[in-house]
Amino acid sequence: MTYLRVCTRARGLLVATALAGAAALPAPRPADAGPSYDGLWSVVIVTKSGQCDAAYRYPVRITNGSLVNAGSAPINISGKVAKNGAVIVSVNAGDKSATGKGRLGGTSGAGSWSGNGNGACSGIWEAERRG
Repeated sequence: MTYLRVCTRARGLLVATALAGAAALPAPRPADAGPSYDGLWSVVIVTKSGQCDAAYRYPVRITNGSLVNAGSAPINISGKVAKNGAVIVSVNAGDKSATGKGRLGGTSGAGSWSGNGNGACSGIWEAERRG
């Protein structure tokens, strides 16, 4: 076997080995679609207009982007947070209900809400990550 054939075969083996090694590596992960907002949040709801109580504070748990009541207050909280932090939420307690929208960041968020019940009310909400 000539020197040229040995080099050609060696180069072929190197290429084959490199391709086999690359195939054995895990495929690169696609870029994460966005941050996770999952966890426990403390939300304060402040009334700016209407005859509703001045303020409420509720613990909210986010799991897989879904919002639920994390406390013992007899209220229903439902909603979604998108991967970009956009929030849409509904709160119901007895004959009162409200809807809110806004945005979460890494450890905090804010938005607005409006509701009905004892007259139409509206205001702002602020959230802070607790865990």
